[in-house]
Amino acid sequence: MRSIRIALCQINPTVGDFDGNVKKILEYIDLASQFCPEIIAFPELVITGYPPEDLLLKPQFIEDNLKALNAIKEKVGDVIVIIGFVNKVTDIYNAAAIIYRGKVIDVYHKVYLPNYGVFDEFRYFQVGARYPVYDIDGIVFGVSICEDIWYPEGPPTIQSFVGADFIININASPYHIAKSKFRKKMLSVRAFDCNVIIVYVNMVGGQDELVFDGNSFVVNQRGDIIAEGKSFEEDLIIADLNLESVFIKRLHDPRRRQQALSLLKERVERIKIPFSFNSRKQMHKVCPPKFSLPSVIHEYSEEEEIYKSLVIGTRDYIKKNGFKKVCIGLSGGIDSSLVASVAVDAIGKENVMGIFMPSPYTSIESREDVYQLCANLDIKIIEVPITPIFNSYLETLSKTFSKLEPPDRLKDTTEENIQARIRGNLLMAFSNKFGWLVLTTGNKSEMSVGYATLYGDMAGGFAVIKDVPKTLVYRLCKWKNHHSSKEIIPKRVFIKEPSAELKPGQKDTDTLPPYEILDPIVKAYVEDDLSFEEIAEINPKCERECIKDVIRMIDVSEYKRRQSPPGIKITPRAFGKDRRFPITNRYRSW
Repeated sequence: MRSIRIALCQINPTVGDFDGNVKKILEYIDLASQFCPEIIAFPELVITGYPPEDLLLKPQFIEDNLKALNAIKEKVGDVIVIIGFVNKVTDIYNAAAIIYRGKVIDVYHKVYLPNYGVFDEFRYFQVGARYPVYDIDGIVFGVSICEDIWYPEGPPTIQSFVGADFIININASPYHIAKSKFRKKMLSVRAFDCNVIIVYVNMVGGQDELVFDGNSFVVNQRGDIIAEGKSFEEDLIIADLNLESVFIKRLHDPRRRQQALSLLKERVERIKIPFSFNSRKQMHKVCPPKFSLPSVIHEYSEEEEIYKSLVIGTRDYIKKNGFKKVCIGLSGGIDSSLVASVAVDAIGKENVMGIFMPSPYTSIESREDVYQLCANLDIKIIEVPITPIFNSYLETLSKTFSKLEPPDRLKDTTEENIQARIRGNLLMAFSNKFGWLVLTTGNKSEMSVGYATLYGDMAGGFAVIKDVPKTLVYRLCKWKNHHSSKEIIPKRVFIKEPSAELKPGQKDTDTLPPYEILDPIVKAYVEDDLSFEEIAEINPKCERECIKDVIRMIDVSEYKRRQSPPGIKITPRAFGKDRRFPITNRYRSW
């Protein structure tokens, strides 16, 4: 039986850390070699980390990336290694090196460059123009990079129809909700249609606002998953590919012959790699595959998947940027409770500090819930009342503010925002003094409509739940409590009405529609780009004026969002790179 053993190295590189990335790559080559694979594959741009963005405009960065490739190349022995890097010819390319016995046998250049959502590859790279396949002792395979396989007529299809038994697709594919399931469905169809085995290796880890979920897998020519990696963790996946079954299936599909004929005009190079299987067959007898049967991988619920993404995104942002500890302004509300829980799971309870800053309007219940949360998480808490500072502000401003007409303007959102900005200043003071990273606690619902104070509760270094709608915050907290050995978020936090507590009796619904109404409007307008009339049609219970008000708040709050810290992307359309909306803008859709 014709077969080949392949190792997928699902690793977590850091952008620009050439020494660290090379060290990790070599460690995984050594680890994978214990299972005697013929081929070891790494993710897209694994040498540089992804996305390197404007570092690619620095010639020295390109040269250092090539030096790193050479350092790896010299360590590669009797195994084929496929590794993502930036190639430099007359231009630069998103590339994959095919390395064997200390030599780069060939370089594949990515053909389809994504330029949508968070991707901006046309800004940096030239388009590839070759569709090579590689022949190792009669076994033929193709290499492609990420986006190439998303097009039915792309390089993998052409490579399969000119003889490739399997396709290795290397990726840096960012996470959003349910994306892994969509990938598997799409690639299962692609493998079935092309009668080819697809080997999909993805990056894992956090990079600024992006999270890479891993979930590498192998899908056979029937569209069945035969091996699978973990979610949100580094992993090594070993699989034996049955290539004889590919040949048999192709014999029963006469359509291939016609399609193959039509593709002969394509310039597909067939590159021989001087590789012999004879010596390796004996090694396989003492090196059983890690997965001889389909992998049994834990299936995540949507809440667990999202929670895991928040944890790894937070952990990597903190650690890759050199921080050791964080502080969080705790209010006794659901948002700060979730952020604190994620932070503890990301970097450990000993590295998380809660800061409680009560004002004249902070309720007894909120105080109790803050202290209960800290006890449940076993984290330290510092209490700094802001009332004396707030009174000092009021006294300082009273002479000027008292002249305002009418008198009812004496107390408005100005006094509310002063409290939030005092808290922001205090959090940044702790950050400066002790080197703690401030984690902000605003959610997507609030950020969408500007229900946040610039330089106040928006002040900080990283916004953990910036892309998490309020209704989803509740679901995640319920999931956390249900899957913990003890209660983490106090019960009362779930049932009390959301409030900023910046004036007597304040409730979020004084300013906003209930979150059960608000969140679907935000999704429809921000993520789905629906018009006012379309949103009104699918939300018959929501008054038209309410929808107009929400859209208006979203539009005019862009200036605030531009000044907010980066946060983890979990939805298909997050604020930031995903959605580039003009601040100065008079267009209205109603």
